[in-house]
Amino acid sequence: MTVGLQCSLFGQTDETSLRPLSAIRRTPLSDGAWIDVLPDWLRGADTVFERLMERVPWHAERRRMYDRVVDVPRLLSFYGEQDELPDPVLVEARSALSEHYAAELGEPFRTAGLCLYRDGRDSVAWHGDTIGRGSREDTMVAILSVGSPRSLLLRPRGGGQTIRQALGPGDLIVMGGSCQRTWEHAIPKTGKPVGPRISIQFRPRGVR
Repeated sequence: MTVGLQCSLFGQTDETSLRPLSAIRRTPLSDGAWIDVLPDWLRGADTVFERLMERVPWHAERRRMYDRVVDVPRLLSFYGEQDELPDPVLVEARSALSEHYAAELGEPFRTAGLCLYRDGRDSVAWHGDTIGRGSREDTMVAILSVGSPRSLLLRPRGGGQTIRQALGPGDLIVMGGSCQRTWEHAIPKTGKPVGPRISIQFRPRGVR
């Protein structure tokens, strides 16, 4: 893997820690959807980025789009319920999220999907996580970002105003309520020079 990251100017440390989730702030959306955002949740995000670059078995995928098969514009890796996560801080993060949202979610976060956006050409198209229970039930998807900043866009299904949420190294966003059914999200391509970013998505069982 030849992708490299220029370390951020702040928080350059080999130590990693998580801020209390009590500082997270919620923004209600429409139709019972909401997002929680906590900037700089993970301290030492640059260190975690470098460790994940080395430890994660990244792979490319191809998917059918209409009448042809195309490359997925990012690298992927998935950790199921029984898989050992590639870094101890991800175990800590998943446990902290499960504890914080226990009463509201009613179940723990169990899986972790990782995406590597190598540069501004890598992206993810508009979608909701509706493979499985997310298509019919309220649920949560928690995303921890490390590496270079990118923007996450959200918009209501069927049209409406787009929300742009900047995600920097160590930032956390949680999409909850009906968000996967009634809203869509995307990481758009950009022509600006940007470095690599890793997205870690924690989900409950049966949500993809």
